[in-house]
Amino acid sequence: MKQSLSKVALCVWMGLSPQLLLSADTINGKSAEEIAKELANPNTPLTSVKFELQYTAFEGSLFNADSQDKFIINLQPTLPFPIDEEHTLWVRPAVPLVFNQPTFDLNTQEYDSTFGLADMVFDFQYGKAAKGGWYSSYGGSITIPTATDDALGLDKWTAGPGFQLGYMGEKSIVGGFINHQWSFAGSGENDISLTTAQFFAVYLPGGGWSIASGPILTYDHETDQATIPLNLGVGKTVIFNGRPWKFAIEANYFIEKADDFGPDFMIGINIAPVMKNELVNWFR
Repeated sequence: MKQSLSKVALCVWMGLSPQLLLSADTINGKSAEEIAKELANPNTPLTSVKFELQYTAFEGSLFNADSQDKFIINLQPTLPFPIDEEHTLWVRPAVPLVFNQPTFDLNTQEYDSTFGLADMVFDFQYGKAAKGGWYSSYGGSITIPTATDDALGLDKWTAGPGFQLGYMGEKSIVGGFINHQWSFAGSGENDISLTTAQFFAVYLPGGGWSIASGPILTYDHETDQATIPLNLGVGKTVIFNGRPWKFAIEANYFIEKADDFGPDFMIGINIAPVMKNELVNWFR
């Protein structure tokens, strides 16, 4: 009874109708706890669409840098395409919508605020769906200059290889993903040589909960500048009306960034429903 009341309270808090609740805690024979583990797995067979809402505050030596911030909504689906009985191709596009990108104007000594679509990134990985023990995948990434304003992108096409290695235990997942991209086309003035590394560790205490750290480190070889955050997040997987959802909050504190203007901290809310990948039939 207490569990049912807590679910109704969660729905009311989220603005959802209590009628959307599933009467059972399982779907297709899998519990919310089992689905939480699959969603925490980078090589998951599940299709999900993650909505990231992120608030970032800045600091630096530039005038009034400490008063600047921005808000981003990032759409990032995970689309697995089974190639054969063992291997899968994962496609993960990222579509960022920026609401107030601050840009310092040297002439006016003031900041401009820009709204629009930033550059889109597509990550491709090929490997085996991880079910336990060591797993790996390899592929690459490509960045498309879709920014609607110069302040939101670099007007460059970039691409490069990526590799992922990790270990899945009973209640934990650890691993890392390393990618490097070079610019090869576009009208932007500056060349790009950027290394990105994401190291992650996830603990699954049960009940659909997850505690994770997945900082994304970047190193710009052209400017010799690293950006390094500390990251911590807490998530909960639930089942509403037969559909699994993962809700999470996370925070970044940046211990290394550009001295003149860089991110100080980030707070994010992530919402990821599990969905059917209708595009699979296009490749059969």
